[in-house]
Amino acid sequence: MELKYAQKIGEKLNLTLKQVQNIFELQAGGATIPFISRYRKEATGNLDEVAVGNVVEEIKYFTELDKRKETVLKTIESQGKLTPEIQQKIEDCFDTTILEDIYLPFKPKRKTKATQAIEKGLEPLAKQLFEQQVTNVEEAATAFVNEQVKDSKEALQGARDIIAEWVSEHEQARNTVRQLFADSAVLYSKVLTSKKEDEAAQKYRDYFEFSEPLSTVPSHRMLAIRRGEKEGFLIMDLNIDKQLAVEALNRIFVKSPNAAGQEVQNAVEDSYDRLLKSSIENEFRLVAKNKADEEAIQVFTENLRQLLLAAPLGSKKILALDPGFRTGCKTVCLDAQGNLVHNTTIYTLSAHQQQEAIDELKYLVSRYDIEAIGIGNGTAGRETEQLVRGIDFGKHVSIFQVNESGASIYSASEVAREEFPDHDVTVRGAVSIGRRLLDPLSELVKIDAKSIGVGQYQHDVNQTKLKEGLDRVVESAVNFVGVDLNTASRHLLVYVSGLSSTLAKNIVEYRSKNGAFSSRAELKKVPMMGPKSFEQCAGFLRIPNASNVLDNSSVHPEAYHVVEAMAKDLQATPEDLIKQPELRKKIDRKKYISESIGEFTISDILKELEKPGRDPRSTIEEFRFDETIKTIEDVKPGMQVPGIVTNITNFGVFVDIGVKQDGLVHISQLSNTYVSDPNQVVKLQQKVTVTVTEVDVARKRIALTMKTAGGRSTEAPRRQGPPAAGKTGKPQSAAPLNPFQAKLAELKKKFD
Repeated sequence: MELKYAQKIGEKLNLTLKQVQNIFELQAGGATIPFISRYRKEATGNLDEVAVGNVVEEIKYFTELDKRKETVLKTIESQGKLTPEIQQKIEDCFDTTILEDIYLPFKPKRKTKATQAIEKGLEPLAKQLFEQQVTNVEEAATAFVNEQVKDSKEALQGARDIIAEWVSEHEQARNTVRQLFADSAVLYSKVLTSKKEDEAAQKYRDYFEFSEPLSTVPSHRMLAIRRGEKEGFLIMDLNIDKQLAVEALNRIFVKSPNAAGQEVQNAVEDSYDRLLKSSIENEFRLVAKNKADEEAIQVFTENLRQLLLAAPLGSKKILALDPGFRTGCKTVCLDAQGNLVHNTTIYTLSAHQQQEAIDELKYLVSRYDIEAIGIGNGTAGRETEQLVRGIDFGKHVSIFQVNESGASIYSASEVAREEFPDHDVTVRGAVSIGRRLLDPLSELVKIDAKSIGVGQYQHDVNQTKLKEGLDRVVESAVNFVGVDLNTASRHLLVYVSGLSSTLAKNIVEYRSKNGAFSSRAELKKVPMMGPKSFEQCAGFLRIPNASNVLDNSSVHPEAYHVVEAMAKDLQATPEDLIKQPELRKKIDRKKYISESIGEFTISDILKELEKPGRDPRSTIEEFRFDETIKTIEDVKPGMQVPGIVTNITNFGVFVDIGVKQDGLVHISQLSNTYVSDPNQVVKLQQKVTVTVTEVDVARKRIALTMKTAGGRSTEAPRRQGPPAAGKTGKPQSAAPLNPFQAKLAELKKKFD
């Protein structure tokens, strides 16, 4: 990467040149973001995953910019129009928008009014008028009348068409209109008259006659309007004050009050109406869409991160129920490792069937020594939970409702068919519910994240960027928690730093053939496991009960010698350092700092020795809905009820209170104090107490509040796991500007 790009990244993200260069070199050498942020802290200055990821994104941006520059230079050069000045402007450019402005006059065009006028030989006339030295425009235009140009009027029109295109391609003109859009653009939407009474259009009725400054439009509103436009119900427009725009452009191009100046003025207005306005509007529509996409993707990834890091039940014997009325409840029993040991179907419609179901469940709990029961929260979920809670199992059995979103997607997937070739989709779905209770992370990685239902407008955003964002958060969560090398599925291993799909498959096959891994070093025997792959993955893989205790920790094998040296100096073993806190207090950390092992790494090692291999996720808690509420008809304003947060969006939080329809706590109702980000108040799957404020049975809507007379009704959640995008710890890079701020800053800098 060129030095100038590294410097630019450092300036933008408030990082040193060395930090940027080190991250670039590590990434170019095959290092992943989790590995860089966890095991190369000395090189990055202790930057977390988000900060490292920001640098990687900027590197990608400038790499693509450089490729585009090469194309632009070659195209202009092939036209014989590449001057040293143009080449220097292109080489000094750091912004794709500015680069495209430079390229625009040279860009191969389709046939336009201007190109047609040029073909008729009217470009010299346009130049004369543009210079505004002509005193008699009619006389000047008459000189260009020929077989193709019938009169002076047509000649002047053609000249104005050419000037209009010059104006639209002029860099300062485009930046002037851009700045006006950045400062004052207003988003308008209205309903198509023919669709106003359409029932399907009513969900967009808030936008039938709507306007708002573009800079303040929240992402969910932008995406809703765009969806309404795409579905053919709404018309969307971006506007600025035309008079201000034309006056600003005239100040650039109109140099004389004479007739030629009037021709230029007419061409400027035509250029704005026909070319510039639509071009810059499209640009800002794209900027606004990208901004909305980024915010929506951030909401989705943050929710997914919380869901993936939800508390696991751990190694318990599970009975899982996928509820149903007519088709019955699919019932499976899983051992402590999540293996299917039994499946059946119970029915609960009649009193006789219910008694049979109770007897069957009691038998299964006893027969398979069941310790916990997981019940899907879909259709018949509450009714099934009530039935189960009323059973006396003769011992304590924990009962949980499990979010089953995406279970049906998994059950019909290739992954499920591979795992359970001899069972139908109903059994696979019940197994997925049970395994989610055991370990949400291990099970949810098998499902397309878009099917989990924790986003907003996920089908409207850029799907490539959405996938990249979701894959990144899954990778982050998996590596944050760590993976048991001897039990992890191929689908989980593939998200471990440095492991490809092929390597993950090879690990599982090696394990199947040779038995459990006894050490991390044994990984080197796996086919295709090279030194770089081992380096990247080893620290994130755990081997419980390994002969070397460090193999079940996040201490990287490359640092084992440091722990061994610490133990040796204290005449102890690594096991002693873990078991005896007083020994760890005697360690002189400065003694073990070297060129390759710095202060940050030593600190991480000592922290890990305190609780090696500890699962960083919280502990699962049982939860019960209000037993008096079963349907939306039972919900009344004023009720205070328990609920579970099921989805977090920019505009509020959805809460399951035990009926089929989740209630909405609008962002303004989350707290007695102002809330800008719902994630500051709640987290996904959090248990909360809410008050019902409104119930619309016909539209199946429930409005809730978390405000209380005494203040906030819930404490801000303790955040776990790697930092979410834009929520980094120290030391950190400055938060990137949003697209509008960045655009405005660039323009102001240019004009200054």
